[in-house]
Amino acid sequence: MQGQSQQQAYDRGITIFSPDGRLYQVEYAREAVKRGTASVGVRAEDGVVLAADKRARSPLMEPESIEKLHKADDHVGVASAGHVADARQLIDFARRQAQVNRLRYGEAIGIETLTKTITDHIQQYTQVGGARPFGVALIVGGIENGEPRLFETDPSGTPYEWQALSIGSDRSDLRDYLEAEYEEDLSTDEAVGLALDTLAQSNDGELAPNGVGVATITVEDDDGYTERSNEEIEAILDERDLLATEEDDEAADDEAADDADEE
Repeated sequence: MQGQSQQQAYDRGITIFSPDGRLYQVEYAREAVKRGTASVGVRAEDGVVLAADKRARSPLMEPESIEKLHKADDHVGVASAGHVADARQLIDFARRQAQVNRLRYGEAIGIETLTKTITDHIQQYTQVGGARPFGVALIVGGIENGEPRLFETDPSGTPYEWQALSIGSDRSDLRDYLEAEYEEDLSTDEAVGLALDTLAQSNDGELAPNGVGVATITVEDDDGYTERSNEEIEAILDERDLLATEEDDEAADDEAADDADEE
């Protein structure tokens, strides 16, 4: 009984390490990320692709209201998995940092610099009493000095750089697929196809155009961050034989309705 009460003490305090060096609240935040629907990032030779599973929990919900992909600056995009409310706070923080950098230095912020600024902010919430860690992971991708960069933020406040990655539900299976299929010399269009193929692995091999979001940031594109329309996504899904039928859409809606509120 005494051991159980000691366990609960370590469990409740974010500022207290357990005897084996763990912060339980950070581990719980990682579990919240795993409950969120998947997001995928792929670094191509000429750009970065972000894709996210954004299935609605009800046919009455407007698909456009599901926020999984975000523009942080003209050259930076962010995908999230976990608690959407936490993600929005971090996205707003990232946007402010990007604008401050433009005003202060007259240039776009670097992708690595922005990611480490975000993770520094996240890390503060792992050592301050009266607060909890952010229950969200982010994929931060963009162009830095003409080169595509792709990073992940962790609830512990640790940044990682990747060539391709997945966050959210089925992360291990999706990462195994990326490890098997990823090639370094992919074009942006090929990376879009790979990202959709990867998301389809956790959706019975099929996707609906309004249930997935795709954004690209390319070296040559003057518009920078661009989100693909449903029509473009539908054409790509049809070409890759990933397009879900109406029956599949209804089954996916029923499955999504049973999920938790995390996206």
